[in-house]
Amino acid sequence: MEQLKRKSEQLEVELTEQQLEQFKTYYEMLIEKNKVMNLTAITEKDEVIDKHFIDSISLNKAVDTTKPLKILDLGTGAGFPGIPLKIAYPNLTITLLDSLNKRIKFLQEVIDELGLQEIEGIHGRAEDFAKQPAYREQYDLCVSRAVANLATLSEYCLPYVKEGGCFISYKSGAVEEEVNQSKKAIAELGGRIKEVIAFTLPKTDIERTFVVIEKVKKTPKKYPRKAGLPSKEPLGL
Repeated sequence: MEQLKRKSEQLEVELTEQQLEQFKTYYEMLIEKNKVMNLTAITEKDEVIDKHFIDSISLNKAVDTTKPLKILDLGTGAGFPGIPLKIAYPNLTITLLDSLNKRIKFLQEVIDELGLQEIEGIHGRAEDFAKQPAYREQYDLCVSRAVANLATLSEYCLPYVKEGGCFISYKSGAVEEEVNQSKKAIAELGGRIKEVIAFTLPKTDIERTFVVIEKVKKTPKKYPRKAGLPSKEPLGL
């Protein structure tokens, strides 16, 4: 975990011994569970530290993570970026949403084992929870590392974000064309591109990009459309 400590410091994140221990336990649980269910193709410790842990907590390049933000991690999968964000920034309140119940059960085991507070895992489809008043436009921030077109992701994510909040998409490499193609959809959903932040993960050649989309008005009630449509027929494309 010394590597994690050094690289997090380059992100201006000071991890305590307890936090480093939590990351170590999370890694061990992830690898163990990965033997019986498909959570991640990345299992080598150094790679997990770079591509999952450091990548997740680098969110402080885009927002002030010292604030008590309420965050939804949509399509969380094995818990990225939500669990590392909660470990590194305990002041955040986080909801992990995934469509596979087996993943959510695993994440609840992690939450319990690490003793994390103000974090919950919910099982369900993004399209369904976005229609519920308890979740719709209730979050300061929605984040997603899901691999999908930005127009599609925006339709899933922006309905959860309150006015004045942001949806931040974790992307890799060049995104200029994708961002330009998604502008019409983002405007239709009540958002606007605030900034695009390109950077390299500390002491690697891994290029990452945050696309920061600000919520400037309410999302029309008809969005997100019924299951499957945002992926099959992305808005504005």
